[in-house]
Amino acid sequence: MEPKTTWLGSSLLVPCVKELVAQQPATVPHRYVRPEVHLLSISSSSDAASKFQVPVIDMHRCIPRSPWIQSWRSCTMHAKTGDFSSFLVKKMKKEIQEFFNLPMEEKKKYWQQEGDMEGFGQAFVVSEEQKLDWGDMFYMLTLPARLRKPIYCQSFLFHSGSLFLSLPIDTVEAYSSELEKLATKILGLIAKVLRIDPNYMRDLFEGGFQAMRMNYYPPCPQPDLVIGLSAHSDAVALTILLQVNEMEGLQIKKDGNWVPIKPLPNAFIINIGDILEILTNGIYRSIEHRATVNSDKERLSIATFYNPRLDGKWDQPQAS
Repeated sequence: MEPKTTWLGSSLLVPCVKELVAQQPATVPHRYVRPEVHLLSISSSSDAASKFQVPVIDMHRCIPRSPWIQSWRSCTMHAKTGDFSSFLVKKMKKEIQEFFNLPMEEKKKYWQQEGDMEGFGQAFVVSEEQKLDWGDMFYMLTLPARLRKPIYCQSFLFHSGSLFLSLPIDTVEAYSSELEKLATKILGLIAKVLRIDPNYMRDLFEGGFQAMRMNYYPPCPQPDLVIGLSAHSDAVALTILLQVNEMEGLQIKKDGNWVPIKPLPNAFIINIGDILEILTNGIYRSIEHRATVNSDKERLSIATFYNPRLDGKWDQPQAS
């Protein structure tokens, strides 16, 4: 029986933005026009925003209670790790690019199903009047394995074939596994700096829930009128973001200003989510963020979300 994942949310089917761009429109369709973007974008060039520096964390230097771990409380950081295979990252980037370049008829095979958010489309579109983001996405649940869909258009990732016709099973399987290890390491170090019993974090997150969202933001003829991804915070513990083609577009909200985050080669962007803010009683704060678009170049990214296990028990953490 196919696992039920409707608790993830659902979304209405919407047009593919990449196909819309291929028609070379001179202006943006009204459903994508976001008047508030004009006001929001002004603050991104403020002095406060331009002076903000995202902490860069070398994972090899992260010993318990080190100053590098303390800087994680900034809520967004770049994590550089030599443990992660550069070959695997390059392969993942290449194959995600190939997926979004598939003909529309092929991508339609992976469109979201009614009442489900997994698949190709956009997230959390609940009405025909709702304003849309200037971007396409592919969302899928990767862990725990028992919740993966066994069949999806006769070929589903991790099972009899590949969800992406151009994305071999071993690439996403390996990437998912390595991201789980990285998230576990980060959470373990956070537990140490907060003097939380390491068994608490381990019991809560071991075998946790993981999902991936692949994002494609096409160029836009009027980028100041649209938003690639609406402002939000992530209802997860950690988000690990890989910037596929290292195009600037991610922005975080800092002291009321939208701050652009420049991609750093060989590094992941780590965002603190709502769940970790709750677990740490606000010591680590969830970060509001959004994605903007470019008039000339596309932008791609892969967000991996990490959560406690679905049957985990949230007690008050005990000191170690």
